[in-house]
Formats: sequence, structure tokens, C-alpha cells
Amino acid sequence: MSKRALVGALTAAAVVVALVGGGLWWRHTTVEKEVDDQSRAAVTAFARGWSQRSFTKAGATFAGTQAQTVQDGFTTATRGLGSGPVTVEPGPVARNGDRATSTLKVTWTLGGDVKWSYDAPVTVRRAGQEWAVVPPATGSLWHPGLKATDTLKATRTWGRRGDLLDRDGKPLMPIGKVYPVQIDPSRATVSTVKALEKVVDEPAGSLVAKLEAATKAGSKAPIAVITYRETDFQDRKAALDGLKGVIYPVREQPLARSRTFAQPLLGSYGAVSSELVAKSEGRYVAGDYAGLSGLQGRYDAQLAGTPGVTVTSSATPDTPLFTKEAVDGTDVKTTLAPTVQTAAESAIARTGDVPSALVAVDVATGDVLASANSPALGFDRALTGQYPPGSAFKIASTYALLTGGKVTPTTSVDCPKSITVDGRSYKNYEGEELGTPDFATDFAHSCNTAFVKLSSDLGDSDLAKAAQALGLTGWARTLGVGNAFDASVPANNGKTDKASAMIGQGRNLTSPLALATMVASVARGSAIPPALVTDPAAPGADRTPKPLDSKVVGQLRDLMRKVVTDGTGTVLRDAPGGAVRGKSGTAEFGSKNPPETHAWFVGYQDGVAFAALVEKGKSGGTVAAPVVKDFLTALAK
Repeated sequence: MSKRALVGALTAAAVVVALVGGGLWWRHTTVEKEVDDQSRAAVTAFARGWSQRSFTKAGATFAGTQAQTVQDGFTTATRGLGSGPVTVEPGPVARNGDRATSTLKVTWTLGGDVKWSYDAPVTVRRAGQEWAVVPPATGSLWHPGLKATDTLKATRTWGRRGDLLDRDGKPLMPIGKVYPVQIDPSRATVSTVKALEKVVDEPAGSLVAKLEAATKAGSKAPIAVITYRETDFQDRKAALDGLKGVIYPVREQPLARSRTFAQPLLGSYGAVSSELVAKSEGRYVAGDYAGLSGLQGRYDAQLAGTPGVTVTSSATPDTPLFTKEAVDGTDVKTTLAPTVQTAAESAIARTGDVPSALVAVDVATGDVLASANSPALGFDRALTGQYPPGSAFKIASTYALLTGGKVTPTTSVDCPKSITVDGRSYKNYEGEELGTPDFATDFAHSCNTAFVKLSSDLGDSDLAKAAQALGLTGWARTLGVGNAFDASVPANNGKTDKASAMIGQGRNLTSPLALATMVASVARGSAIPPALVTDPAAPGADRTPKPLDSKVVGQLRDLMRKVVTDGTGTVLRDAPGGAVRGKSGTAEFGSKNPPETHAWFVGYQDGVAFAALVEKGKSGGTVAAPVVKDFLTALAK
């Protein structure tokens, strides 16, 4: 063979060898990539199953065990972390033969939208044609710091709760101990629960029925009965100690000086309901305690601060795996004066269970000093009630008449028994008739017919303007209290509408606070919107004093004094603490014939303006004025 032929043959052979070698290398590379993809797919399926909390749906497989067994272990180990979302992202997969490893980035969303992230290693191995996750021999798949049987638990933590402060910066509801009395259905017996009913003054059989219902349902959850303050609990402790299955785990919460002290306004604090949890957008979880009503509820986010979370394992509960510190709450400053509140509550107590209210306002500042209600638990009618003001509104009507030059205190104005406007008849209280006295006497004796007669001298918007000038309207949204109501005094739309509005009837509605604010404006000589919560200050609040007509204000003060000295408010003539100026009101409501009435008395003494309301009271002078006298007497002490 020639040299050229030999070289050609060798070259061809080399090409063949290269082609064969290249084919083998390509086949090996392709196979290796497929194996890598398979191992990566096993890791990805596991991560997806964890994120979905279902390994069977994600198609994850496990070496030496069933997916359902792993699923059950996962549920047991992580149940204590709650039901929030969890995301698991696989990192790069490193394969060595039939085994591969990766690191998962796990992020749990805990209560309060707190994120807890950590890395969790995972190993997969090939058995035949399938790759499967290898559970650790002694550790846990769910966290590198756990053993196989350990469980995780996330516990909410709260910092210091802020206080509701009075006008002097002192807590209105400092933290104190309470004892929730509960029935343990797994230990209690019918006989002990019957005895408990007597101790806590519950109707016979009521708690037994709850125990039987829990037993039938297989519930082990404690049955709430009643929560006692320290002194009330100590009075019953000996009796409760002897009852098997009755428990009372002590806890702390904000407590006013008594169970009923300013309760509708300050509000309540307790365990959150499932409805509140659902509406809270993650702020609350089952088992939390929070402000539920009143100022405690409205300002709970500020008072409570931001909750923290601690995650622990069952093996080392004292060594957290994760901690997010809680943020302390901050105080809410109010204008309440406890001494004035106490005096108001003692006065309103004379009405018993009759729905009533008494509100007091500081004349100098317009700040709310007290908001007392009867019943003492429930509806804050002093600040949110909506009532016809009756003759108490004649202060505003008189301001409109005097500033408009329609009348003076010495002008003679007829006060007949009745008067008719466009076919509608108006009459005085109990058919009173004064003849033709001066306007000051009409005002002192609250002559409806005199005011109705004068209504024709006013324009349709005059009463609404007077109400606004005196501070009756326009401040409800800046008071700092949910559902606060000021007053609704619309422009009049006809003769009878104006006549009715003139005496505080028709479409006029006010709250007790609105009337106290009106009186404070007269006492001060300028209108200032009332305030109750000053920190945080309500946005948009403008408390710049707006001066009133000084001459008219002086006349109104004299007229209101005459009510007490010679008119419908003489019960207050000798009230302790100084001269009282005021106005009674008897407001008709409803559709009965004759109509039912609410009783009002509004006024001021020295630096305190007030408004008292007694629902379904016969008259302001006979029913509401004595409540005011009790208030001023208590205040003077």
C-alpha cells in the first residue's frame, strides 16, 4: 500500500472512531440530563405539595413510605402554625449518581401576616425509574432543627397595651386581674354545675343544659360562664374552689373603676369572635383578646399595638426557633373628668332602668367632661342618640329672633292656650295660658303658642343658621366617637314645618351632647365644636372659637336665668354651686294620641354646661330638672 493510501485509511479510521465516540458522548449527556430533570422534578413536586399542603395532589413520592403517611406527619407537625399561606421554592439540585440534594426556601405566613422564612434541606434518590424524597432517619422534613416526632407552634405575643387617659393624663381603664369562670366538660358533673348556678346566680338548669350539649357534641372546650373582677371573685372563691370541673384561669385586661363606669363610652374588652376575626384582615386570630366596643374597640389598633409571634418546637418550648417582637400600643387621650363622670352617673341613677342620659361639657374649652347613661350598659344615648329637642331648642329659636331684630325680651307676645297654623293646632303644656306677657316670661314658662306665633317672622333658613351658629351641627365626625350624632336642623319648607321646628319638633333632631354644646356656646359667647378624643386628633377638626352676637348672648343668659328663678326650672333655684341658667324641654314623639314625651333640661352653672334627657318623661321641669339638681349637688361635694 502506498504511503498516500495508508494515510487515507488511517484518517478514515480516525473519523469513524471520532463519530462513534461523539455518538456515545451525546447519548451519555442526554441520559444524564434526563436523570437530572427527573431528580429535579421530584424535588419540585415535593415543594409544590408542601405549598399546597397536599403531597398526593402534587404527585410527590417518598422512599420507603406512603405519601399519605408523610401527609399525616406534616399535618401533625405544622398544625400549630395556623392555616395561613406557605410558599416553598426549591433551589438548585445537585445530583451524584442515584442521589440528589437541594435546599428549599420555606416561608410561612403566620397570624397577623407575619412571615417566617428558613432553609430546609431535602434529599431524593432513584429507585428503578422513579425518584423519591428520602425522609431523614431521625430528623424532620419540616425544619432542620426538629426531630421526627416534634411539632411546631406559633404563639401570638402582645406588648404593653396603651391606656385610655382622662383629661389629666391618668388611666381610665388601668390593667387589672379578672377571673373567667368556666366549666371543664371533661371533669364537671351535673351536681357541681347545679351548685355553680347558685354561686354565680344563673337560672336553674341553664348551665346544666350547656354542659349536656357539650357532652353530647363531644366538646372538650371550656364553657364560659362569667368573668369576675378581683373583689367579686374573692367573695366567691371559697365556694368555687369546692366545685369539681369548675376552673377560673386568671388573666389581665383593661378595667374601669367599676363595671358600669362610663361603660357605653369606654367600651368593653374580651375574646374576639369568629366574625371579628373574619373582618380583621389578618389582624386577629382565634384566641386573641381585643377592644370590642366603645373607645376600646374604635382605637384597639392604637391601644394594642402590633402583635408579635414566637415559633417553638415541642421538644424545646423555651428556645424559640423564630421571634418577631410585638410593638407596644400607645395611649389615647380623652377629655373625660372622672369626678364629673361620677357625679353624672350618680344623678342619672335616680331614673333607674328608664333610658336616660346626662352629658357635661367644659364651657371654657368645649371638651366633653362626662357622658352618663341609663341603663349603664349598652347604648351611649348621650353622644349618639337622636331625639326631638322640644322646647330646649327655643334657645336657638330665640337667638334667631333676637339677632334678626324680630323681638326683644320686653316685647309683648300673646300666649294663648292654642294657635292654628295652616289648619294645624299647637297648644301649651297642660293648656297653660299667660295672656299677653313680655317675651322673657314666654321664654321662662316655655310658651309654645308665643313661639309659633313668632315663627312667621323668620325666614325658612333662619333656624338652621341659628343652630349652626350656636354649634349644634357640623362636628359629629371629629368628636372621635363612633356613630356620634350632633343635630339635624334642616331649612324649613312651609309654615307648619317652621312652626313645629320653632318649638323643637317637626324634623329637628339632636343628641344630648349637641344641646349641651349649644348651651356652652351661650355661656362662652362663642361656638367651639366639642371634643372627646384629643390624641389622636380627628383630621379636619377646626376648634377655632366663632364669636356670637355679644348683646344677644347677654340677653339669652338673662332669659335662661329667669327660667330657673321664675319659670319651669325653679327646682334648680337653690342648687348648690352657684346660679344656674337653663331651659326645660318636653318633646313629643311617636304616633299615639296624645303623643308620648321625652323630658329635657339643659343649662350651665359656672364652667360646666349640661344636658339631661329622660325618655318618656312627663316634662322637663318636673322630671329632667331634678336629675340636673342631683348632678350639681354631687358635683359641688
